[in-house]
Amino acid sequence: MKILQINKLYFPWIGGVEKAVQDIAEGLREQEGITMTVLACQPKGKSTAELVHGVTVYRAGSWGMALGMPLSLSFFRLFRRLSRSADVLIVHYPFPLGMVGVRFFARTVPFFVYYHSDIVRQKALARLFAPFDRWVLRNARGILVSNPAIIQSSPLLQLFKEKCTVVPFGIDEREFVQDAAREKRITEIQKRYGKNFVLFVGRLIYYKGVEYLVEAAERLRNEPENFVLIGEGALQAQLQQRIAELHLEQKIALLPLQDRQTVIDYCFACGLLVLPSIYRSEAFGIVLMEAMAAGKPVISTDLGTGTSYINQHHITGFVVPPRDSAALAGALHEILRNPHLQKSFGIAARERVHNFFSRTAMVVHLMQIIQEKG
Repeated sequence: MKILQINKLYFPWIGGVEKAVQDIAEGLREQEGITMTVLACQPKGKSTAELVHGVTVYRAGSWGMALGMPLSLSFFRLFRRLSRSADVLIVHYPFPLGMVGVRFFARTVPFFVYYHSDIVRQKALARLFAPFDRWVLRNARGILVSNPAIIQSSPLLQLFKEKCTVVPFGIDEREFVQDAAREKRITEIQKRYGKNFVLFVGRLIYYKGVEYLVEAAERLRNEPENFVLIGEGALQAQLQQRIAELHLEQKIALLPLQDRQTVIDYCFACGLLVLPSIYRSEAFGIVLMEAMAAGKPVISTDLGTGTSYINQHHITGFVVPPRDSAALAGALHEILRNPHLQKSFGIAARERVHNFFSRTAMVVHLMQIIQEKG
């Protein structure tokens, strides 16, 4: 069976949806008789094709990004060619070009939509592409979602809720083995930042709410723990300026994007991880699972999305209101000053990932759906 998977971008080291797309592609490729191909776009630049961990990845050339969407005509040429030889398509939403491609070039190919979130900020764009979205969702063999909250909170999905199936993202637990080499790297990290530092990993963009984490750090300036923020993005300079204004340069370390092994090392080395997102664009929060797989408690915000599905309040960590640096600081203080609570949250976090969010379980569930409905 030849499966073509379509997503806006494919740079899985960034994390988020791109990492989920990679895990799905590589997990399905490991199944007997499955050939996987991924079609995505370049943020800017010429078309490329390469083999990534056994998966053929095409990145259509684009002139750049506008309103969060690649400007690409090459995408449609590649979509038309690749879809002709595919037995099944999996298109990830939101990605307007992907929905247009399915509408015009994949009418005879069975397809599924993996629905991650509504289009939150670009309301005009959402209205423009709404006819394509509804046609694709209406004609899809199935709509896959990462958590049940999305079905209840999305006005668009409410129209097609009978077609929705929850397939939570999963992570490969083989990546979270603590061997001697990792222990050495963890020790080096903790020498720089302490043994109980607060970690954030993600893009520095509008919906991540990192500015509230910086304000929470300011409220805890007299506490001994440091903060390590790993990421890059449009708000990077603004955050650096804010850190300087608050004179927190010695308390907050702002690091560039790291490779996956290093991110996992930081998850093991930290005291806890915070995901302070403020918009529903944060539909799941894979980084929460990664920290939990390393046995760490997490703090997330209540957005009515998958973040509160992964992180269970008072079990694996705390869920606090978004845009509330005082509540965030209070949750941090409670965990950091209570080693017993920190340990119990961490144990429960690792168990939850093992029981509910493994890549193996995700792939098995996907294969069942494709074979039944494809």
